Amino acid sequence: MADAGFKNRLGNYKNKGKDNDEMRRRRNEQTVELRKNKRDQNLLKKRNVPSEGNVVLDEDDEAATSQDRQMSLEKIVEGARSPDPAVQLEAVQAARKLLSSDRNPPIDDLILTGVLPVFVECLRRHDQPGLQFEAAWALTNIASGTSKQTIAVVQAGAVPLFLELLQSPQQNVCEQSVWALGNIIGDGAQLRDYVIELGVVKPLLSFVTPDVPLAFLRNVTWVLVNLCRNKEPPPPMHTVIEVLPILGQLVCHSDNSILVDSVWAISYITDAGHEQIQLVIDAGIVPNLVPLLSHKEFKVQTAALRAIGNIAAGTDEQTQIVLNHGALNHFFGLLNHPKEKITKEAVWFLSNITAGNHQQIQAVLEANLVPLLIHHLENGDFQTQKEAAWAVSNITISGTKEQMEYLIQQGVVPPICSMLDVRDSQVVHVCLDALNNLLKLSSMSEPSTFVGTVAQQIEECGGLDRIEAAQNSENEEVYNLAYEIIEHHFSDATDEDPHLLPGSEGQEFQFDSSNQIASPEFKF
Repeated sequence: MADAGFKNRLGNYKNKGKDNDEMRRRRNEQTVELRKNKRDQNLLKKRNVPSEGNVVLDEDDEAATSQDRQMSLEKIVEGARSPDPAVQLEAVQAARKLLSSDRNPPIDDLILTGVLPVFVECLRRHDQPGLQFEAAWALTNIASGTSKQTIAVVQAGAVPLFLELLQSPQQNVCEQSVWALGNIIGDGAQLRDYVIELGVVKPLLSFVTPDVPLAFLRNVTWVLVNLCRNKEPPPPMHTVIEVLPILGQLVCHSDNSILVDSVWAISYITDAGHEQIQLVIDAGIVPNLVPLLSHKEFKVQTAALRAIGNIAAGTDEQTQIVLNHGALNHFFGLLNHPKEKITKEAVWFLSNITAGNHQQIQAVLEANLVPLLIHHLENGDFQTQKEAAWAVSNITISGTKEQMEYLIQQGVVPPICSMLDVRDSQVVHVCLDALNNLLKLSSMSEPSTFVGTVAQQIEECGGLDRIEAAQNSENEEVYNLAYEIIEHHFSDATDEDPHLLPGSEGQEFQFDSSNQIASPEFKF
């Protein structure tokens, strides 16, 4: 057992001011946004393009599309304004097909003709549901474009009418309106909140029923993802509270597409902060999320890892909820997953657990996951190695004497030293910080013990040369920490080689030996 004196000394050198919540917040800021960018770009908006099996696709569509290309935009606009219902329907349908089938649809050209208000007026024609449908489809595809194009649809007055059409007795009209609203909401937080203020949530949630067609439910779930997306600002709390019970149902759905989207929606909610995390916990969703970590579908696992990881990045109490539901039982498989993306996410998750309290770190040790963390630190791709560096470094910051000793006994020193070769100064600093903490622990231990040989291990694996080289870093924090390590733990070596001491002619670097912690500017 660690005595009181050791604990006091440990507290003196362990990253003062870096409490568990702050450490986890730092990890989120550095990792989550980068990982979400690609998915956000792909799924914010969707263009409705006909395909085989689509109920609205007729056999003559391909031939008709060729004819529609030949129909000038002027004729389309002229026909759309016609008082003749048949002529108007034909023109709006021609515009829809043009927008649906071309790889580079002429959205801007169509907007410039001034026809958008005409399409919007077609949404009012309850006596012509076919015209409503074609107009809604055309506007959906215009709204799938750039922000400027989406805003043009909004400024034409489409949103209130789309909301009204959610009550249409014609399912295809209703579904197309859902799709259009999804594209508008997906443009960003401003339009998302505008559509929420107009009352989209209640009618949207009303579609989540056992008898709703699967394709329709998939679209509704996708719109829910967009409602929960963006955290600057995050969606209104009343909206989150309203959608969570439905998301709690959808995470139990048998359809993988619905399952993936509903779990991503929860991940976006939990990414917004501790208050939102607590709402998810209070909604009773965590017990159904955790088993998805071992789902057979890679996409489901990825989404579940993110959602569970965000919850684990909350307070210690919120992290404990995840652990209480057996999350760590899934990580032996996740850390051995054939897809590197999964292993990287799994290591990131564990870095948030090891940023926790002693009991949470102990849970990682007892799950026998530290050897796998060290394996990925040594053999993973660079992104995974970075996550592993954070995970083991956090143990040296937050762990007990016994937990740090276990880390040393598992052979963590050589792979940490190897990471000093990377060009990422932040990673180098994290690894130096870990080595510094382990060296200080070692200096308090008997030299005859394995734990007491950290300095020797560093020298034998070439780590000392790397630490010395780190003194040449342009990053001041790396430079200072490397110098501190050599000054305090390898002073005999530096006494023998004065070139290792920092300074230049007439100047000498002055190190404050009373401040044996990482720079406070380096936020954990």
